[in-house]
Amino acid sequence: MKAVPYGDTALLLDCESLAEAQSWFTALHDHAEAVLGARTVLLRGTPSDLRVLVGRTTPTDQPGRADPEQVDIPVVYDGPDLDEVARFTGLSTAEVVEAHGATPWTVAFGGFAPGFSYLVDGDPRLHVPRRDAPRSRVPAGAVGLAGEFSGVYPRESPGGWQLIGRTGVQMWDVTRQRPALLTAGMTVRFVAAR
Repeated sequence: MKAVPYGDTALLLDCESLAEAQSWFTALHDHAEAVLGARTVLLRGTPSDLRVLVGRTTPTDQPGRADPEQVDIPVVYDGPDLDEVARFTGLSTAEVVEAHGATPWTVAFGGFAPGFSYLVDGDPRLHVPRRDAPRSRVPAGAVGLAGEFSGVYPRESPGGWQLIGRTGVQMWDVTRQRPALLTAGMTVRFVAAR
C-alpha cells in the first residue's frame, strides 16, 4: 500500500487489490472519514495526521464486518442480456438465475452514481465481460453483471453491464435517513421474484 496526499484535506491509500483496500477500510473507518474504492481508500483530514494514524494501524485479516447487515432484493430475471450471460458462462438461463441468488454478495464500495454499489463475492461462474457496446439508457432498477461485480442501477443512466433482471427496490432515496440502501460491508441476497 502506498499513501499519497490528496490535496490539503485528504490522504489516498493506493492498494494492490480490493481485498487490501477493504482491510485498510475496515481498520480505519471508525477513526477517520473513509471512502472505499476498488483499489483505494480515501481518508479525509489533515494528511500529516492521517499518515500518523495509518502508521499506527494494522490492516485487519478479515476485511468484512463481523456481523454484516443483510438486505434481500427481489429480482425479476428477465433482463435483455440473460441469454448472453448464459452463453458466456456455459450455464442455462435457469442456472444463471440460481447462481445469482444462491451465493450472498458483499457490498464492496459505492460509485458511478449515488446509490450504486459494487457487489463482490458472488458465484465466480458469473464473471462476465461488460457489453462491447454500452447502452445509452439503462432503466432504474436494472440488475447487472460485469467482471467480478453485480449491481443495481439506482436511476436511469448509460451503462455497459450485462443486464439479467430488474427490481423495484429503490437504491437511493434522499428522504431516507441513510439515502443509499447499501453501504460497504453489507450482505445482499438476490431473491427470484415473479
